[in-house]
Amino acid sequence: MPNDRVIPIIEEQAHVTKRSAETERVSVRTSPVVEDVLIREMLNHEHVEVTRVAVDREVDAAPAIRTEGDVTIVPVFEERLVVEKRLFVVEELHLRRTTRTEQVELPTTLRRMHVEVTREDLNPQEEH
Repeated sequence: MPNDRVIPIIEEQAHVTKRSAETERVSVRTSPVVEDVLIREMLNHEHVEVTRVAVDREVDAAPAIRTEGDVTIVPVFEERLVVEKRLFVVEELHLRRTTRTEQVELPTTLRRMHVEVTREDLNPQEEH
């Protein structure tokens, strides 16, 4: 065995370790911003005019509320005792709606947040 050669086997092993490193800091600052504004909006006002109309008419059944054009008619009735009971419409209420539109201005305050972000590099790298 004089011609036998021994070749040693070498094994390398690598170990990786990790650690946390603070490289930069971020700070966030918020500040409220208050803004006074004037809101403009259209508002509708509705007015109902009531007119009483005498009718004094006998009917067989209670009439329903009805609408004729822009007038809503509400019948008002009573029972009267005759030899027999009969239903009479005593009067009608005529309701007429009118609408008025006006622009209004309401002062109000709106709030929002202003955000400022700053970064600080803890390990500045020198440039070559």
